[in-house]
Amino acid sequence: MVTIDRATEADAETISALLGEIEAYYGGENVPGDLAQVRAALFSARPAATVLLARDGENVVGMASYTFLWPASGADTSLYLKELYVREDARRHGVARALMDALRDEATSAGCSRVEWTADRDNPTALAFYEAMGAEENQGKVFYRSER
Repeated sequence: MVTIDRATEADAETISALLGEIEAYYGGENVPGDLAQVRAALFSARPAATVLLARDGENVVGMASYTFLWPASGADTSLYLKELYVREDARRHGVARALMDALRDEATSAGCSRVEWTADRDNPTALAFYEAMGAEENQGKVFYRSER
């Protein structure tokens, strides 16, 4: 039975390890994220994001990180999913769906008008998952990135 809860500072090392796994998933090295950066980004006086963790008993099997965007439509706020990740041995067991359901609940509790996210076009598994959930690709946006 998978449970979903908000990460606390006690989870920082686990989140750091998950960040390394995510980096490896996208072709980089499996090096844990900088623990000080994780703590500052998630548990400082002004957190940049919130993380939900999926747990199977004591084992963390997945995570979702999100933030809020404003304005979304008019003066509405949206919940923006930045990262959805399920550990390999837990995939195809409903963990991602449980995380997405929890994100919807978080959005509803925060009064958001929608949940938004991006996905890599070269990740057909993710794209099929989102499509199976009833999500539709938004053709109206172009994604930009500027390195500082």
